[in-house]
Amino acid sequence: MKRIGVLLASEPGGGTFQYTHAVLEAVQALPRSEYTLVAALFSPDWLEHLREDVAIVRLEHTRWNRGLNKAWHLSHLPIAVWRLSAARLDSNVRILLDAKADLWVCPNQDRYSFRAPVPALGTVHDLMHRYEPRFPEVSLNGEYESREFHFRETCRWSKGVLVDSEAGKRQLVESYRIPPEKVFALPYIAPSYIHDRATVTDEEVARRYSLPAKYFFYPAQFFKHKNHAMLVSSIARLRRAHPDVRLVLAGAQQRNGYADVRRMVEELGVAENVSFIGYVPDAHMPALYRRARALVMPTFFGPTNIPQLEAFALGCPVATSRIYGIPEQVGDAALLFDPSSAKQIHAALLKLWTDDELCAELARRGITRSRRWGAPEFAIRLREIIEALT
Repeated sequence: MKRIGVLLASEPGGGTFQYTHAVLEAVQALPRSEYTLVAALFSPDWLEHLREDVAIVRLEHTRWNRGLNKAWHLSHLPIAVWRLSAARLDSNVRILLDAKADLWVCPNQDRYSFRAPVPALGTVHDLMHRYEPRFPEVSLNGEYESREFHFRETCRWSKGVLVDSEAGKRQLVESYRIPPEKVFALPYIAPSYIHDRATVTDEEVARRYSLPAKYFFYPAQFFKHKNHAMLVSSIARLRRAHPDVRLVLAGAQQRNGYADVRRMVEELGVAENVSFIGYVPDAHMPALYRRARALVMPTFFGPTNIPQLEAFALGCPVATSRIYGIPEQVGDAALLFDPSSAKQIHAALLKLWTDDELCAELARRGITRSRRWGAPEFAIRLREIIEALT
């Protein structure tokens, strides 16, 4: 019997949590006759997602552990030295060691994949600090240096590393000279809540957010790399010929670049065309996709992303950026454009707003594509990776 651990370090919400949940479900799908499982978690929110036979170990964000890790990081001492002494100093490292797992799956880009002297399958979701350093969210206030250290050490010490795509694998090998055989592509899938039975009707969601009858949808935090500015300017241009065009933006309104996007909407005179609906709970997301004319996602970041997978699963047409691994991810099921080209984004919006047959065809292709790669295929691929490392 092999003993597999999964480190549940992410908090509910966001793409990292969704990926972690998908990994957890895939680990729990391993045959009980061959594997025993242990889950290490900080938050009790994960308990409801665990099978009854999974052993549980609790980790703690103690002041001592946080201070110790920060001090060690600032000291610039080698990780090799830390790994020799970590079990005596960090209570969480002791817990992971005592669990005696043959492999710890770490889907959250967590530091324990290299700071704990355990066999670990680490994760690197993206290297946009290297490929898109012009954006402050990955380059300023020490963020570049922090990411660089974290990913370099993950590649050095982890037994294997998960990435989201073949494009992500190429970037990791190119950036850190990690042996290709240590890197495993495990592409994202649509989160499970997309397929859950609705607890709220589409009509209730439409009323709650005052949704127009026809609209483009973009769920994203208002970081600069999400490129809301180019999308809003394209809506303003499309409005000249199609004054009925509508755009619905979901995302928290208390931080990032929300105020700048809101100001731009006012300055361009498209306040009646653009709706800001704020944070949306998971249970409401399927209805927003189903009712949308299309998902439009002009992001500058990759290698791949999750929203287009959500849209595919729900029959929502997609237009998105032609960058990094996204063409590999979406195939022929989406319109692709250069996210820096106002002309190309406008052309995609115009086609989607006016061509019913195109939208119907994209919806069909998206559903077909989503059926080729889902939770069963994800679980099979993760088992293959685990078997290769244990």
